[in-house]
Amino acid sequence: MRHKLFVANRGEIALRIIRSAQELGLETVLGVSSADVDSVGAQRADRVVVLGPAPARDSYLDAALVVHAARETGCTALHPGYGFLSERAELAELCRREGLIFVGPGPESIRAVGDKLSARALARQAGVPLTSGSEKVGDVAQALTIAQDIGYPVITKASAGGGGRGMVVAYGPDDLKTSFDQASTTAREAFGDGTLYLERYVEVARHVEVQVVGDGEGRIVHFGERDCSVQRRYQKMIEEAPAAILPPEVRSRLQEAAISLLSSINYRNAGTVEFLYDVERQDFFFMEVNARIQVEHPVSEEITGVDLVAAQLRLATGTGSLPDQAQVQTHGHAIEVRIIAEDPENDFAPSPGRITRWEPPVGKGIRIDSAAQAGTLVSPYYDSMIAKLIVHADNREAAVALLADALDAFVIEGIATNIPLLREIVAHEDYRANAINTRWLETTFLPNRQTAR
Repeated sequence: MRHKLFVANRGEIALRIIRSAQELGLETVLGVSSADVDSVGAQRADRVVVLGPAPARDSYLDAALVVHAARETGCTALHPGYGFLSERAELAELCRREGLIFVGPGPESIRAVGDKLSARALARQAGVPLTSGSEKVGDVAQALTIAQDIGYPVITKASAGGGGRGMVVAYGPDDLKTSFDQASTTAREAFGDGTLYLERYVEVARHVEVQVVGDGEGRIVHFGERDCSVQRRYQKMIEEAPAAILPPEVRSRLQEAAISLLSSINYRNAGTVEFLYDVERQDFFFMEVNARIQVEHPVSEEITGVDLVAAQLRLATGTGSLPDQAQVQTHGHAIEVRIIAEDPENDFAPSPGRITRWEPPVGKGIRIDSAAQAGTLVSPYYDSMIAKLIVHADNREAAVALLADALDAFVIEGIATNIPLLREIVAHEDYRANAINTRWLETTFLPNRQTAR
C-alpha cells in the first residue's frame, strides 16, 4: 500500500518529518495555520491545507479538525511531531476511529504514561527506582503533612503534564504554603487539571533520559541516553548524548529500567523515559515518560546513525521492524543547543519579528534543524524556538570545541536570539568540565553573569 502522510505540526519538526517521509517515498500533506502558509515546510510539502487562523486553539490544537483534514486529503497516516496534540490520547483515538495510522503510541499507552501518577505506579510495578513521593494532594494542609513525612526540600509536580508548569521547590512549610495554590492554578491553566503531587527534591541532580522505540508487542530497543541538565525554569537549553557523567554500571541499569518500564505496557513507536540522576549517591530515579519524538532526538541520531523519524514511519506503516539491540552502536559525542527568539538581556522576553540575515554555520560534524531563513517572520503565536544547532565529534571535549566555533559563526539579524548567551555558557569552565547540575544555570551561571555586569 502506498501511504500518504499528514504532518500535524509546524516549524522545524514539521520540515524534519517531511524530509524523512519524502526520502522513504511517502507523499506528504502539511496542515498549517493561516500564519504558516508561506513557511519553509509549506514550500517543501507535496500539498498544504489550511487548518484555521493563527491561534493554535483554532488550528493546531483542534484534534477533530486535524483528523478531518487528514481524511479529506486522502492521507493514510498522521505524524503529530512534538508539542501541540502529540501526547493527547484523543488524537490517537480519533485516528484509530477514522482508519488513520497514528505515528506514535496507542491511546492506551499515552494515557498510562501521560498522567504522572499513573506512570509512577507503572514504574513501581516494573521495579524502576522512584524518589520518595505522594499520591495526589488535595490541598495545602494535606501537602504540609505529606512534606513533613517526605522531608524537605520537596517539589510540587503536576500530574497531567510537565515542562516545568506546576513545579515549585519548597524548602520549608512557609514556602509550601505560599506556592501550593499558585502551582495548582498554573497546572490547571496549562493542562486543564490542577492535580499536584509531591516528591523529595534532589539538590545536586542531572536530568538524564533514555531514547527508546517499541514494536507494540513488548520488545523495546534503546538508542542510548541523553543528558539535558542545562535548564532554565525546567526548560532544556542544551542536550548531549551520551550522558558522559554516568558510570558504565549506572548507564546499563538506566537503560534496562527504561526498557523494563515500557515493555510492561507493550509500548509502540518512539518514546523517552526521563530520570533524575543523584550525583552524590550515583543513583537514578524515574521522573516521567514522553510518549512522542522529542526536541532533542537529533543527538541520539548523531551518535547511533539512525534516523529516528524514519524508524517511526517504517514501524507505523509496517514497512520496517526494530533492529536487534546489538545492532545499535554508539559513536562519539553529540551536543544540541536550542536557538530561541528571545532576549536574555531583557529578562528573556520573546523577540518576534522578521529575520533579515540568516547565516548558519557549515562544516563537518555540524547540523542545523530549522525552518527559518532570511525573510522568515517569527510569529508571536507559537513557541519561540527557531533552530537547533547540533554538533558531533569523537569525544565531548572535541564536540564542545566544535560547538563553540559553530556558535561564533552563526549570524542571525532582525530579531534578538539567545546565541550570545549560549556562547558564554559553552565557554564557561563549569560547562567545559561537565561540572553542572539542573540548577547550575539559574543558581550559579546567571547570577554571576549579572554580578559581573
